[in-house]
Amino acid sequence: MSTSKAPGLERLRGSVDDLESGLAVVTGVLFWGWLLVRWLYDWVISRLGVGPGAGEQFVSPAPLESLAAPFEDTVAVIGPIAVPMDWLASLLNGVALAIEIAPALAAGAWYTIVLTIASIALGLVIAVPVAVVRVYGGPFRWLALAYTELIRGTPLLAQLFVLYYTPYLAVRLSDVDLVGRGFVPEYAFWIAIVGFTINGSAYQAEYIRGALESVDEGQLTAARAIGLSKLEGIRYVVLPQTLRYGIPAWTNELVYLIKYSSLAGFITVPELYYRASDIASSTFEYTPIYVLLGLVYLGLVLSATNVMSRVERRVAVPGLGQADGRQQGTAEEAASEAQ
Repeated sequence: MSTSKAPGLERLRGSVDDLESGLAVVTGVLFWGWLLVRWLYDWVISRLGVGPGAGEQFVSPAPLESLAAPFEDTVAVIGPIAVPMDWLASLLNGVALAIEIAPALAAGAWYTIVLTIASIALGLVIAVPVAVVRVYGGPFRWLALAYTELIRGTPLLAQLFVLYYTPYLAVRLSDVDLVGRGFVPEYAFWIAIVGFTINGSAYQAEYIRGALESVDEGQLTAARAIGLSKLEGIRYVVLPQTLRYGIPAWTNELVYLIKYSSLAGFITVPELYYRASDIASSTFEYTPIYVLLGLVYLGLVLSATNVMSRVERRVAVPGLGQADGRQQGTAEEAASEAQ
């Protein structure tokens, strides 16, 4: 490739990147704008007697359904253009269905988001000491190993059922006056947080253990040489680097939790999947409803990965643990540098 074409390719690549970034921003604003407006209305504005009421659609889907009806009726008699007409009718019906179930999906998305964030944050609190004991715990490391293998070796759904049907936890939570009143969810939700926290902590502990072992052992020796205890060296020297290295793995865990929070629906937590599945069971429109459900999950996952990427760049130590520092230059760049 001649060097004269390089500037043109760079400009084209820059234009494509700008277009992708613009589309991503617009999509993100629309997605989160819908969720935030929906939550604000259902929790605050509807209580003031404004609008159609909590959980109701802002606009009626009936006009779109009426618009789709003629296309459906004429598909069988218009010959070669039947396929695009059928697609158009399906699109109109899909938008109408999206308007109809949007309030329920937004309410379920709130449970999914809270469950995910609470579980990964609380799981981190457990995972850090477990990982430290696993690496630096000496004869006690088997305790951390046993905890990790026990949790990872049993199905998450089974763990949730054990917690849900254990009377000690369920009875104690249901006896709390605040649980299930006003904005406070039912006790099944809190049991789900406990279950996902325990399960997620085992996986996070392994991610952190891998990151701990990637930090040069000499740094802990150096910390001891300047007067820090072993625990202080781990706290102030090793862990700050470890947590940075562990961010890509945490992103993976976050994505995992967003999707697998759907298992909470099996213990009656009204999260995103539970709401969509309930609607599909009553309307028998399984395909379009699960497609819309997948789009909401995709929006949550892409938002989470984008946020984590920004956090990773924000806390990165220049030259350490970054993919950018490992990129090899092109042959042309190498030749240019050599000159």
